[in-house]
Amino acid sequence: MAGSTPTHCPYCALQCGMTLTGDGVVAPRDDVPANQGGLCQKGWSAASLLTVPDRLTTPLVRRAPGGPQEPCTWDEALDLITARIRALQGAHGPDAVAVFGGGGLTNEKAYQLGKFARIALRTSQIDYNGRFCMSSAAAASGRAFGMDRGLPGPITDVAEADVILMAGGNVAETMPPFMRHIARQKEAGGALIVIDPRRTATARQADLHLQPTPGTDLALANGLLHLAMTEGYLDEPYIASRTSGFAEVRTVVNGYWPERVERVTGVPVAHMREAVRMLGTARRALVLTARGAEQHAQGVDTVTAFINLALALGLPGRPGSGYGCITGQGNGQGGREHGQKADQLPGYRRIDDPAARTHVAKVWGVDPDALPGPGRSAYELLDALGTDGGPKAMLLFGSNPVVSAPNAASVQDRLDALDLLVVADFVPSETARRADVVLPTAQWAEESGTMTNLEGRVLRRRRAVPPPDGVRTDLEIISALANRLAAPGDWSTDPRAVFGELRAASAGGVADYSGITYERIEAEGGVFWPCPAEDHPGTPRPYLDRFPTPDGRARLLPVEQRGPAEDVDADYPLYLTTGRVLAQYQSGAQTRRVRELTAAAPEPFVEMHPDLAERAGIEDGAPVRVASRRGIAVAKARLTDTIRADTVFMPFHWPGAGRANTLTNAALDPTSRMPEFKVCAVSVAPAG
Repeated sequence: MAGSTPTHCPYCALQCGMTLTGDGVVAPRDDVPANQGGLCQKGWSAASLLTVPDRLTTPLVRRAPGGPQEPCTWDEALDLITARIRALQGAHGPDAVAVFGGGGLTNEKAYQLGKFARIALRTSQIDYNGRFCMSSAAAASGRAFGMDRGLPGPITDVAEADVILMAGGNVAETMPPFMRHIARQKEAGGALIVIDPRRTATARQADLHLQPTPGTDLALANGLLHLAMTEGYLDEPYIASRTSGFAEVRTVVNGYWPERVERVTGVPVAHMREAVRMLGTARRALVLTARGAEQHAQGVDTVTAFINLALALGLPGRPGSGYGCITGQGNGQGGREHGQKADQLPGYRRIDDPAARTHVAKVWGVDPDALPGPGRSAYELLDALGTDGGPKAMLLFGSNPVVSAPNAASVQDRLDALDLLVVADFVPSETARRADVVLPTAQWAEESGTMTNLEGRVLRRRRAVPPPDGVRTDLEIISALANRLAAPGDWSTDPRAVFGELRAASAGGVADYSGITYERIEAEGGVFWPCPAEDHPGTPRPYLDRFPTPDGRARLLPVEQRGPAEDVDADYPLYLTTGRVLAQYQSGAQTRRVRELTAAAPEPFVEMHPDLAERAGIEDGAPVRVASRRGIAVAKARLTDTIRADTVFMPFHWPGAGRANTLTNAALDPTSRMPEFKVCAVSVAPAG
């Protein structure tokens, strides 16, 4: 049998440990705490990605507008990109060229891509699809705790919690091995509370399911805190010694009495009281949020409301307790820490902080004044493409916004308006098919690097097989372009060397990786950041003694329910919410190419309550026309009583007529710039 290589799954932020043999057989590893010997259907079939029939192995170029994509040499492709960049920047300035990254890129690639944008292109126009994932939780955690890290401790702490409240998460489908930890928690007598408009696979395993109207999670969280106050569950000594701002929060929350919250959310008062009793009497409790609570135009304030609840109960800073975010993308945590984000430099530093600019510029060997300032956030960047004053070219790595962006038809038009679209990918995604130049890249098992999972644990992804002939790594592509553009500094193609530079650039930052080495990751099974020195043990539980704020206290902030940016009305009387299914992942560019996964989930659907279907004249399995103010999608009806009768659900993994993001609203959170994926107004009718 061929030798095996220990590595990690190419999909979600759990980053399950697995081994891959040279002949393409996957087996789970039981030495990785995240999955402890388990894998989901996607993980088991991950090796199939290496042999998909339409794998890209040669660069493609569109030689004439509207013409076909034709094979070319690497030199021709790179020379064309370089010439077009120089011409466009010469005519319109550095910001004429934009960069769009992905939350699945390794730390090394995310770091190098941010560096490339700032000193090779000198552009401020860089962001990434992680803006669509965890940005609201990140912003809320940053202002409450002084740090944004997914879970407040190792994932094994989940099993130690007496009660878990999960708001807007469906881990039974999105990361099934996570349920192993919840199963152990329940076996030990623990309880699970799930907040979701649908009775999902996760909610079905809950001891208590709260089923709010979409877009009302903030009111529910404030209502739970109101009950905790009035029924004597607050941890007053903790509030006094470890937090600030509670008096202002108390004043606002006084207005969220139970009967009012029931009218707003649809959640019965008795269920709210039971949830608060469960949380308030627990010795250890976890409050977790995920995309269902976060992907809103009020996402930061919604997460803040849940953080306020956790702080008032005295949970953060205690082992087995606290607030955490269930990160989505594979490197959703590390991918935003080192420079892909429009307003950040490596180490989770703010790009407008003079000290941060000085530190990073020194590592890069450039003048701090030469670094651009903050750029547009992800949707704002996509929406500006090809417009007056907007970028004329985009280089895109590891993302498929034609399927994944909100108001996707408009985004597709903006991509088509560019003078130059360059896509680096290993398959012809829907976005790659619209590109002027396509660069074939290596994928997960064909390259090495590091990933940071939802715990904040930095892990090694190891190369198991060589990429096909003609394929280059993203680091090799970035290096070749940087050298052609005569960029200053070193542009290594060796992941270990790039990680060494990342360590130096992150030193002293909030996300300090300077004490993490490949050798330590190997020896310790991963290292938790911050880790400021090689003799530092890492930080699995960052808030035990103090919070990384100026005064060491966590901050509670008063927040008010505003409701969705687009509410229902006579023309669009229903709420649409979106999400994932077990067998597919993100835009589906990878999983839709795996036979086993396509067989399990072959097409999009519209989930709706039977009562709604009867009123609309829709039969189970019949095509449904779903319309919003942005467009129309068509998919087959799936009738179930597990969803509210005023709500329909669509998964977002498919392009074409069933593209859910044709419908979604691009209204943005004012702080995180997160689009409101999780609620918009729609109508439904039989199709055709």
